Amino acid sequence: MIKPKIPSMVDPGGSQEANLSARESWRVFEIMAEFVEATERLAPIRPAVSIFGSARISPDSAYYMLTETIARKLSDAGFAVISGGGPGVMEAANKGAFFGHSPSVGLNIQLPHEQRSNPFQDISQTFRHFFARKVMFVKFASAYVVMPGGFGTLDELMEALTLVQTGKTPRIPIILVESKFWGGLVEWFRERLVNEGMIEPGDMDLIQVIDEPDQVVAAIFSYYETRGFEPSPQEREILFNL
Repeated sequence: MIKPKIPSMVDPGGSQEANLSARESWRVFEIMAEFVEATERLAPIRPAVSIFGSARISPDSAYYMLTETIARKLSDAGFAVISGGGPGVMEAANKGAFFGHSPSVGLNIQLPHEQRSNPFQDISQTFRHFFARKVMFVKFASAYVVMPGGFGTLDELMEALTLVQTGKTPRIPIILVESKFWGGLVEWFRERLVNEGMIEPGDMDLIQVIDEPDQVVAAIFSYYETRGFEPSPQEREILFNL
């Protein structure tokens, strides 16, 4: 039996397939450039806390005001605050940090709709690729603070949990703010994921649910109280290979 030939191998010169292949190859260099530029700009900002949440809430939302308060307290405590750089919770996080003592960092993403850069960014970095942006959220964060949000927020939360659970990143505090919002999901984790053996009971210790801004800051300091914020040599190697 003769196998059919791959079209791009039959006619590599000037064909649509060959042009597409060339574009894909050059895209690799574009992705590399995103990683290099972002790494060089963000490396000096440690310690930092990444804050996630809905892009769709308005400035008069209770979630917006709570996020702004948390970010301001973190900034005044010495943490750079990293957000997605857009509206909603992202804007609230940047705004709180912007008027605090530490840098406000926005990792913006080019989207067909919904994303617009907010004006409260000391450091602003724009990405075309979600995966490059997500690496930067993880690579430079000493903690995750997760506010109420939708699919994008859940995506960031689950990726953080997966990376820590599997040892692909060092363990850091992962704090869910607003127990009324997150309580059902956390209970589902226990009832379904733990009870059906999908995760270990100890994996639930990766998550903290906290309502008060001062307690969010205290929980992060408590975690690093005996070890400091500087990554250990082993943790640096883990982050290097992320």
